[in-house]
Amino acid sequence: MRVGGIVARGRRRYRATTDSRHAAPIAPNHLARAFAVPRPNRVWAADITALWTADGWLYLAVLLDLASRRVIGWAAEPTLETTGPLAALQQALTRRRPRAGLLHHSDRGVQYASARYQALLQRHGLQCSMSRKGNCWDNSVVESFFSTLKAELAPTTAATHPEARAALADYIEGFYNVRRLHSTLGYRSPADVEAHFEAAV
Repeated sequence: MRVGGIVARGRRRYRATTDSRHAAPIAPNHLARAFAVPRPNRVWAADITALWTADGWLYLAVLLDLASRRVIGWAAEPTLETTGPLAALQQALTRRRPRAGLLHHSDRGVQYASARYQALLQRHGLQCSMSRKGNCWDNSVVESFFSTLKAELAPTTAATHPEARAALADYIEGFYNVRRLHSTLGYRSPADVEAHFEAAV
């Protein structure tokens, strides 16, 4: 291996990001794995993942539009507080200005069930949907995005938090949203899919 320059792939660090042991109300699973959405701004899906860096854990919260698979809001914070998901949601609301009735799906973690997060959803008329307990398949589109990001993004293990955020911004805004082709989208990028919908209006 040394002569051939081959390096074994290390085991990826893992950190649980969902804590459903709380007393906050849980919403029904209105999405029910209906991931094929006909138009943008009908269903958004949210989740959090953990990235190991030289500065310790960095928690990435995202919101995807299920029609285009575009990342419409994201934030990376050093803690699992509700601050990150709230920032991602506020970014998505500012960018998209959705109509009331849009379905917002997430797991049943304490961040998404919190009073602050639920109040922001209600203020904008978004309907809340949550996965069943311990069922990652109920939010598999975002889980798939996280898997893709971790496979394609340069390793963040040697990066500081600011460097990791910069790499995430470059990947999400500069590559994934505008250039990465998806088989689910007929080998088009999220930006191409949304441009098609806009042209059809």
